[in-house]
Amino acid sequence: MKLHVKKGDTVKVIAGNSKGSSGKVLMVYTDSNRAIVEGLNKVKKHQKPNAKNTQGGITEKEAPIHISNLMVVDTKGNATRVGRRIEEKSNKLVRYSKKSGEVIK
Repeated sequence: MKLHVKKGDTVKVIAGNSKGSSGKVLMVYTDSNRAIVEGLNKVKKHQKPNAKNTQGGITEKEAPIHISNLMVVDTKGNATRVGRRIEEKSNKLVRYSKKSGEVIK
C-alpha cells in the first residue's frame, strides 16, 4: 500500500496530543501505518542500567504517530493533501500538493 508520508517529509500533526506542531519524519512503519516524527509525541521510558547507559533512569524518546493524523507540509509551509501524477518531461510518477499543485520532493 502506498502511503502519503515518506521519510524526510515535513509533516504537521492534525490530531492527538501534539496537534498543531510540525516536524520531520524520521522513520515510517508501513506494517502498522505509523511514523516517528522528530521532537513530537515524546514518551518517558524507564531504563535499567546497561553497558550503554550505566546510570539508567528515565529517558524521553519519540513514539510513533498514526499516519492518518499527519499531513504533509509543502514548500510554502501549508499543510496539504498529496496526489500522484505522471510528469510529462521525465515520464515518472511524482507526488504533488493538491493545494498549490507543485511537486513535493
